[in-house]
Amino acid sequence: MPARRQPRFVVITGSDTGVGKTVLTAWLARRLRARGIQAVALKPLCSGGRSDARALHAANDGELTLDEVNPWHFSAPLAPVLAARGEGERIQLPQVVNWARAVGRRFDLVLVEGAGGLLSPLGEGFDTRDLVRELRGTPVLVVPNRLGAVGQMRLIFEALPRSAKARAQMVLVGGKGGDAAAGSNPTLLKEWLPGVPLTLLPWVTGGAAASPASGRRISTALKSLTAALQG
Repeated sequence: MPARRQPRFVVITGSDTGVGKTVLTAWLARRLRARGIQAVALKPLCSGGRSDARALHAANDGELTLDEVNPWHFSAPLAPVLAARGEGERIQLPQVVNWARAVGRRFDLVLVEGAGGLLSPLGEGFDTRDLVRELRGTPVLVVPNRLGAVGQMRLIFEALPRSAKARAQMVLVGGKGGDAAAGSNPTLLKEWLPGVPLTLLPWVTGGAAASPASGRRISTALKSLTAALQG
């Protein structure tokens, strides 16, 4: 396949593991591809299983192999840096960046999902913040919409590289039941982080396997976000 221009990188990160990053990344990949955008979702490192990578592989419609989507995977349910060391590997930042750029040349837009939170150690001396910086990616910050979300989002935003803050996108992911803070969080976030775009993603049964067209609210939320990511 002929080489393409340098792709646009989008790095999906958040406050923790299990906050909805994979679901969002899979939905974005499906929606972008359905609109004719040459987009792909990647998960560089994972530990404790490959379920997230498999979800992204499925969302890519077979465009890449599972190992192309997720080249570094380790068995222990630990931070990737520790899981890798336990299997005799030490992953370096240049390895991951060069891999992402090589795969990305085949596409116009590349979604890169981190592991854990923004500052969770991925490899030797680097985390997802370093991927945002090196790939010059648009950071998408994912936080569950519940009590504490505003503080978590502010912490993640402040930890971003200075050059990436102007490109940041915030996503609040609804829970199955929600709590009293869920309704007021969006207003408070806009007060404390004015000018940073915010997407509200409601709860949908089925997770990453669910169709992004399964509900009008999901479709509307993704429409605004995908338009922003395309630039």
